[in-house]
Amino acid sequence: MYNPPQFETPRNINDPDEYRNAILRAISNFEKTLDANHEVALNLASFGQTITLEVTEVRSEWPLMIHFIGNLNGKSAHLIQHVSQLSFLIISIDKPDPQKETRRIGF
Repeated sequence: MYNPPQFETPRNINDPDEYRNAILRAISNFEKTLDANHEVALNLASFGQTITLEVTEVRSEWPLMIHFIGNLNGKSAHLIQHVSQLSFLIISIDKPDPQKETRRIGF
């Protein structure tokens, strides 16, 4: 069962690394609940439709930008969002290729 991490108040609310680290902790905690046949994806709902992004990397950039890099419908994708716009649902998806090793996001 998924047990969301306790979030700490950022020491510096103007530091995108603080937000990226909180996101990575949440993803890591979620990944621990997955078996070898499932990987993490994000459901994004601010594009007029729900989009599922298979995340492979999360980066931060000054000032307060977060980058989500991965795959969308089998194509490379790169979502850039300001921390004030972050809103997504962490979900599990079946591995796209059952023959490949399970992908985890940088852990």
